[in-house]
Amino acid sequence: MPSFSVRCVFLCERRQDQTARHLYEERITLWKAADIDQAMALAEDEARLYAAKDDRYLGLAQAYALYDDIATDGTEVFSLLRDSDLEPDDYLSAFFDTGKERTQ
Repeated sequence: MPSFSVRCVFLCERRQDQTARHLYEERITLWKAADIDQAMALAEDEARLYAAKDDRYLGLAQAYALYDDIATDGTEVFSLLRDSDLEPDDYLSAFFDTGKERTQ
């Protein structure tokens, strides 16, 4: 089965050391799936479970078809936390949906 990486974006629960209004997390996980649509569906299911604790999945998933195989589905390979005063829709537009992305 082909391998894919999928990035999902989350709004995190406010933390005491936070200086900005919001804290966002970008997470990239790895998946084996029949196609890119299935990989995104699997990642979004996992994102909802991951966020169910204290955070909120913002509904943005971006996938990439890998050239090499992976070992385990759902393995987290990257995470970035960013403080921002932007509201969730504005944050996604500013960093992920600027209109200049090449999505195909």
